[in-house]
Amino acid sequence: MVQKAERVNAQQLSGRTSPARQGRPVGNVTRGTTNPNRMRRVDRWLTGPQAWRLRSAADPLVVDLGYGATPATAVELYERLAAIRPDVRVCGIEIDPARVRAALPLQRPGLTFQVGGFELPVPGRPVLVRAFNVLRQYEEADVQGIWRLVQDRLSPGGLFVDGTCDEIGRRVTWVALDRDRPLSLSISVRFRSFELPSEVAERLPKALIHRNIPGEPVHAFMQAMDRAWLESAPLASFGNRQRWVGMCRSLRAAGWPVQDGPARWRLGELTVDWEAVAPPGLGPAGADHQGP
Repeated sequence: MVQKAERVNAQQLSGRTSPARQGRPVGNVTRGTTNPNRMRRVDRWLTGPQAWRLRSAADPLVVDLGYGATPATAVELYERLAAIRPDVRVCGIEIDPARVRAALPLQRPGLTFQVGGFELPVPGRPVLVRAFNVLRQYEEADVQGIWRLVQDRLSPGGLFVDGTCDEIGRRVTWVALDRDRPLSLSISVRFRSFELPSEVAERLPKALIHRNIPGEPVHAFMQAMDRAWLESAPLASFGNRQRWVGMCRSLRAAGWPVQDGPARWRLGELTVDWEAVAPPGLGPAGADHQGP
C-alpha cells in the first residue's frame, strides 16, 4: 500500500509563505522505497531526446527530488548524465534528514545530497528536475500547485519530470513540464511484462491515475493503445518490438499526436502530446482538451 502524504501547506504552494523563512521544506516524509536501476527508462529518455537541454545549459545543475530511502538512483542519474555532460552537478534532495545523512558518504565532485522539498533549496536554477514515485503519494488536488512551485525554479529550457514506475522499472510513465506548461506524457514498458499496453495505467502519474475512466482523455488513449496493439498482432511474428512500432504508427495515423519515431518506439517507449490526454483544467491555460 502506498503511504499517503499529508496535504501540502496551501500558503507555501501559493508563494504567500516563504519556506526559507519558515525553515522547513515543502512536503512530507513518505515511504521512500527504491531499487537500483529502477529509473533506467526515464534516464535513457533524458540522455536521448532530451539530452540537448543538458548539453546547452549554461549551468548544468540537475535535481533528483525525493530519491528515497537509499541514494542508488541519484548516483545512477549522475553517472548517466556525466556521460553526456562531464561537468554536470546532480543534487539529491530528500525531506528526511536521516536519508540525507546516509547518502553523504557517496558525495563526490558533481554529486551532493541535502535536505529539502519541492522548494528546491539549491543555488541557481536546475535544467532538469526528476521526481519519481513522489507526487503519487500526495493528493491529486495538490499536484498543480506542486508542479507550479517546481516549474518556477527551472532555468530557461529547463524540464521537470514527474513520474511513476513499478518496483523494478518494467512499467514506467512520466509527465514532462517546462517552465510554462506540461508538454507530454511518456510511457515506457518492458516487452513481455504485459498482455495489453493499458496495464501501464496502474503506474500513471498522480495527475492522471484517477482519470482513467470513461469520458476522460487519458482513458480514451489507453483504449486506443489496446486497439492498435491488437490490430498489430500479425507483426508479432517479427517480435514485440515490431508489434509496438506498428501500434505507434497506427495511433499516429488515427490522429493521436505521437512523438518521435521507430528508434524510440523500438525501446518500448511512446510519448504523446500532453494536450491529447490532459484532464480538464490541466491543459495549457486551463483549457479543456479531448483526444481524437
